Amino acid sequence: MNDDTTSECTISDDSMPDCAETIRELDIFLDDEISDEHRHAIRAHLDGCMDCLGAFDFHAELKEVIAVKCQNDEMPPGLLSRIERCFGTDFDGDGRIG
Repeated sequence: MNDDTTSECTISDDSMPDCAETIRELDIFLDDEISDEHRHAIRAHLDGCMDCLGAFDFHAELKEVIAVKCQNDEMPPGLLSRIERCFGTDFDGDGRIG
């Protein structure tokens, strides 16, 4: 019996990422921190896999909600200094790390 409400991945091309890889890489995909080639492969996978597309939609909406909710929140005192020391990078442009 065929259940039309069940979505299954229809991707069979070895050049495209599998579902586990696609889910793992959703954040870098959403943040546009991925090569064009890999972005196209993930987009093709999402176009053919309703389960991964649902996960993508959830991740995209969650990132959007977090960004909106946190845009007016102040960073706790000392957090930026700790982050700069951790990465060894001057993120706030004050000429010093930490």
